Amino acid sequence: MLQIVHARTMQEIENVRKLFLEYQRWLGHDLTFQHFDTELAELPGKYAPPTGCLLLAVYENKPIGCVAPRKLKESICEMKRLFVRTEHRNLGAGRALVEAIISEAKKLGYAKMRLDTLPSMQRAITLYKSLGFKEIESYYDTPIEGTVFMELDLKQITNDLTI
Repeated sequence: MLQIVHARTMQEIENVRKLFLEYQRWLGHDLTFQHFDTELAELPGKYAPPTGCLLLAVYENKPIGCVAPRKLKESICEMKRLFVRTEHRNLGAGRALVEAIISEAKKLGYAKMRLDTLPSMQRAITLYKSLGFKEIESYYDTPIEGTVFMELDLKQITNDLTI
């Protein structure tokens, strides 16, 4: 059975760290411009409460995916590091993680959620659009050409997506 849990223990945070590293390798892009090494070393770091959290997807007692919100501005957060291990895709973990992060962002008091993704990630873009995300202009400078920026108005989400 698939579960989405808060990564709070040292072991859970270490599982998130491993998934972040897998994400970077899978992505195939250098994330130095995002200070990725510092992010890994300081987990939970910028994802720590009270402005963020680390969410872990667990299937058959194994960590298979993750996602985390981080504060951008007073009422805006950013979805970061959504990743599901390749061999565990098609279980609904990606959707479950996104629904969970939306719920958590609302609980944390954010009004909007932003994200960036690559145009090659069509399945992710389709998922985001199905949940109400809209394409927007760039909200930061990135060296990765073609990056797609999206935003969700959390005030428009009326159903309670809880974990």
